[in-house]
Amino acid sequence: MSTGQEAMLAAVRQVAAGPLAAVVEDIDRIGTYPKSVLMQLGEAGAFKAHMAAGGVDYGAAIQAIAEVSRVCGATGFMMWCHDVCGLYMEESGNPSLQGALLHAHLHGQTLGGTGLSNPMKNFAGIEPLLLRARKTDGGYLVNGTLPWVSNLGKDHYFGAIAAVEGEEQHELMFIVDCAATNAELRDCPSFAGMEGTGTWGVRLTDYFVGAHNMIADPVRPFIARIRAAFIILQCGMGIGVAQGAIDSMWEVEQQLGHVNQFLEDRPDALQAELDALNARVMALARTPFETDKQYLIDVLDVRAHASEIALRAAQSALLHQGARGYLMSSAVQRRVRESHFVAIVTPALKHLRKEMARLSAPELPA
Repeated sequence: MSTGQEAMLAAVRQVAAGPLAAVVEDIDRIGTYPKSVLMQLGEAGAFKAHMAAGGVDYGAAIQAIAEVSRVCGATGFMMWCHDVCGLYMEESGNPSLQGALLHAHLHGQTLGGTGLSNPMKNFAGIEPLLLRARKTDGGYLVNGTLPWVSNLGKDHYFGAIAAVEGEEQHELMFIVDCAATNAELRDCPSFAGMEGTGTWGVRLTDYFVGAHNMIADPVRPFIARIRAAFIILQCGMGIGVAQGAIDSMWEVEQQLGHVNQFLEDRPDALQAELDALNARVMALARTPFETDKQYLIDVLDVRAHASEIALRAAQSALLHQGARGYLMSSAVQRRVRESHFVAIVTPALKHLRKEMARLSAPELPA
């Protein structure tokens, strides 16, 4: 890792330990959206590590997300949302989405999210696409509702995918400006955790997509190219939540180690497993745009492992801390809910296993 990336990670740790740690309870329990913290992370360089401006260092980007998720899984998730939105814009090749707009995005001066939960599940055969596009002069008009899109606000934007009416397997991908009058943000039901993630339902009514905001048309070749990069960046969330949970185990080891020694998933064993997983992730992160089938299976596997170790570490941290870990104000209690989110956010653990099974199935002759 370069000296510049080491300096970036040091700056990210300072933001996480200072401004973020000071508001983490408000993010989780009150639903405070940490806009200023996200902008500080942008100033620290966290949002450009994986981009051309940062040397396309996906390992550094994943580590930055992990450092933040170690303190607050919700903010780590929002970093991922913002990172992949930047990925969409840069890989689009569309000059209208690059230049000043992308520069502001990479420095956290503007903030964006991703509305690809529904499309990713659609491409895996899990659910239908919720946005529909019909051709019009100069582009398309898009209608439909996405039930939840994260890291949003009225001055934000996000990537979305719509199916073109009357054309089988023809989808397009575009940027939605949340300030547009025909893009309505709607309140979501309250979640068990992650309330401060700027998550909204979005209703599009004849939303115009043209050359100015087009990411890809058609979209399937584009998704095939960025899919592994999209997924591997998420590993930072699971690694960070798991590391935070292990930290919580060590906090009580001197006082409770004499009885905690009888528990499974002890911190030293979990740390060794997490370090090995992190090494696998860093190796795969060196070639994020590889499209080989075995490479994609390996990426899906480390993403699934990140979910699994986050779940196990968070539960074990609760058992290690005992009653104090059951307090609503406990960081351990928060991490239990964060680990659940890591396992259900798209691609969810069941989605990952479904795709690994599909890709691993023997190819039979026609």
